[in-house]
Amino acid sequence: MQPYRGIYLFDGVGFDSNVYFIDGELIVDTGSGIYFKEIRDEIENLRFNPNKIKMIVNTHSHFAHSGGDKKFRDLLKIPVCIHAAEKKNLETGNVLAERFRKVSKSVTVDRVLHEGDVIDTTRFSFKVIHTPGHSPGSICLYDERRKILISGDTLFSDGPGRYDLPGGDRELLIDSLERLMNLNIMYLLPGHGMPKTGGIIYLIKQSLRKIK
Repeated sequence: MQPYRGIYLFDGVGFDSNVYFIDGELIVDTGSGIYFKEIRDEIENLRFNPNKIKMIVNTHSHFAHSGGDKKFRDLLKIPVCIHAAEKKNLETGNVLAERFRKVSKSVTVDRVLHEGDVIDTTRFSFKVIHTPGHSPGSICLYDERRKILISGDTLFSDGPGRYDLPGGDRELLIDSLERLMNLNIMYLLPGHGMPKTGGIIYLIKQSLRKIK
């Protein structure tokens, strides 16, 4: 499905994260890798030129979001990117795979992301927003002109992300959600579950009430 023109959503099955394929140039999160073949086939069916896919961006390092990184990089020969605070986790395989009874594979990080970095595609320009709380290096991607927020596990369409996993922090998640309230968001594309259009600031307020 396309939650927004130029953005394709391969929605997660089971514990897998959503995978966003943007402008045929950018992959945001890769799921666990369990459904790699199915996602690959869907991308091929869209008939995009694989040579134009530029990079993988992980919203954070948890296995449900990064387990497919190595398979996609091996297939496409593209760099893997993640926030500096979770580079070591991804490269050492410390991604909570054991919680899903899986074994992770370490992945070399090719580009370290920081607050304020910009990731451009043909139609979109996403600013990296560091939103710790769910994990130390969680990020959101925000396109100000199109009012799109790709929120990872910081915010879902029905409430806040978890903060009870290793590296989670309730106070940091509160701070991150309060920062998001200052953005003009029309389209929310979360790490799990369905996208949401409209009412995002109200959603954030309700999410803050749940965890404060």
